[in-house]
Amino acid sequence: MFHRLTAAAFAAAASLAAFAGPGAAQTAMPFALDWKFEGPAAPYFLALDKGYFTEAGLAVEISEGAGSLDAIPKVATGAFPVGFADINSLMKFLDQNPGAPVIAVMMVYDKPPFAVVGRKSLGVSEPADLAGKKLGAPPPDGAWAQFPIFAAENGLDMASITVDPVGFPVREPMLAQGNVDAITGFSFSSVLNLKRLQVPADDISTILMADHGVALYGNAIIANADYAAAHPEEITGFLKAVAMGWKDAVADPGTAVDALLKRNPAADKALETERLQMAIDDNVLTPWVKEHGMGGIDAARMDKAIAQTGTVYAFKTTPEAATYFTADYLPTDGMMLE
Repeated sequence: MFHRLTAAAFAAAASLAAFAGPGAAQTAMPFALDWKFEGPAAPYFLALDKGYFTEAGLAVEISEGAGSLDAIPKVATGAFPVGFADINSLMKFLDQNPGAPVIAVMMVYDKPPFAVVGRKSLGVSEPADLAGKKLGAPPPDGAWAQFPIFAAENGLDMASITVDPVGFPVREPMLAQGNVDAITGFSFSSVLNLKRLQVPADDISTILMADHGVALYGNAIIANADYAAAHPEEITGFLKAVAMGWKDAVADPGTAVDALLKRNPAADKALETERLQMAIDDNVLTPWVKEHGMGGIDAARMDKAIAQTGTVYAFKTTPEAATYFTADYLPTDGMMLE
């Protein structure tokens, strides 16, 4: 059950946010990621190391997450003012918790990394191959949450697929061992995890849902709506710093991953650089973002995404894009990444 902070409790929490920093007061801005410290998280650490957050008057601490839904309740309750989460999961959360103070304020994955990843040697190369197969899908996985839309768009009978609700740690190992025929996951995570497990690259099939009829957006920066309304300049400064971190990562992924390695020394630089590059090429630096800049959304596409979600999810309240996303806190300079 969702519990919203009282106004007094939120104000008390906010009052603890400022502390004396070098030369000026800084506002504490804890940031909840969706997942572990891997390649796609590198731009945030690069922004941290380059001082972009400090320049905005922010003291940012980045925490790892446990899946695409993980940051939503953390931000909604005010435990974190900002986070990184799947906007489609946010839609359902807000439908089930109307009035919860959480909203997306900056789109990051313009093209979502939701994917079905299979092995060609196990007979999975395209959507139709999933019929009669065994699919490993972690229940909190953002890609699994959108699988019914993918199935509907591709004429798949869900009853013809055996779904194994696997845990995140065993998802790729089960596919590598042939215990499942395919898995749901983020493309840049599952594919490279399989490579690390010595699955030959030419045996891996990556079926991006966005390439097969799914019009949804992906992960976005989310903010506690109460906090954002009270601290608009801080939220805008945070988003500007994030965009600068991504711009630098686009220009030099290796340096971005160096910033990540400071926080995760056990990570493999080559693997995480490849993972980050996949995220840049497939999810962040899309043709729309190249033209319009990072952070915003296309209204017509968002309406289509909501309608598509409505084909597999029964909304309790009338869904409106403004409930889930606002561009009010985005910097006004377009945030071009190239």
